[in-house]
Amino acid sequence: MLETVLRLITEIVGMPGVLVEEPMSRHTTFRIGGAADVIIEPPGEKQLAAVIKMLKRFKVPYFVMGNGSNLLVGDGGIRGAVIKISSTMSKCSVDENDDTIIHAESGVKLSKLANTALNNALTGFEFAAGIPGTLGGAVFMNAGAYGGEMKDVIKKVSFIDTEDCSIHTVPVQECDFGYRKSRFSDGGAIITGASIQLENGDMSEIRAKMDDLAERRRSKQPLDKPSAGSTFKRPEGYFAGTLIQDAGLKGYRIGGAEVSQKHAGFVINTGDATAKDVRELIDYVREDVKKKYGVELEPEVKFVGEF
Repeated sequence: MLETVLRLITEIVGMPGVLVEEPMSRHTTFRIGGAADVIIEPPGEKQLAAVIKMLKRFKVPYFVMGNGSNLLVGDGGIRGAVIKISSTMSKCSVDENDDTIIHAESGVKLSKLANTALNNALTGFEFAAGIPGTLGGAVFMNAGAYGGEMKDVIKKVSFIDTEDCSIHTVPVQECDFGYRKSRFSDGGAIITGASIQLENGDMSEIRAKMDDLAERRRSKQPLDKPSAGSTFKRPEGYFAGTLIQDAGLKGYRIGGAEVSQKHAGFVINTGDATAKDVRELIDYVREDVKKKYGVELEPEVKFVGEF
């Protein structure tokens, strides 16, 4: 990447916020991925907008990510810039005038947000406590679990329009939430924060529910192995994991990638999987399920970079 661009970006975000030739395996929950030309971690919304403006000015391609919990990055890495919105943009606090609203930056982890709700005796966000991602990524795809979805708790969302780098805030009614999608899924906007509307509740009951859901996750999901969570979206009228299990694919491996023996809806990295292994396994599972049951499985995992 041009030294001029790197110098200007470093001036905007500071030296710790620029990582050159950084392996993406350090930044994804799959623990897979070649090097990105540069990873940029803006400390705030204004710096983020300035970075985008700079990259557009020099025609540098960029990709925006959060905690890397829903990504499979190619073994060849990512050309251009990766903008990572995580720990540097992770503030969250209860509204001063309404104690049922939490305002949070998009880089905050859902687990931290859930604990903030718990500590303030706010109920409604328990479902998200175990989802291994950030608020921005969760809003982007309307993440959900155990009967709850982000659309149920979002009050408003702030974002940057990547066309002119202007900053906007819209109410939940304008977010176009659907199953694992939102108005932001089609691109053109980068989520910078959101306000969560919850309800007053009993702290002990909230903690008990979070503990129960955590135990259910531990007993049913392969949390001890690197993965990107549920590999496939739920096909209408079916469950992806059940179809894969019924197809006899539990434990099926290609290289270091395996269909989890604990939950067939997860493709896991057994330790030395490459992106090529994972992608080939996902393709094989899709073909086999389609051949046996006529159901088209759609990956929930996003493929990024050079394969």
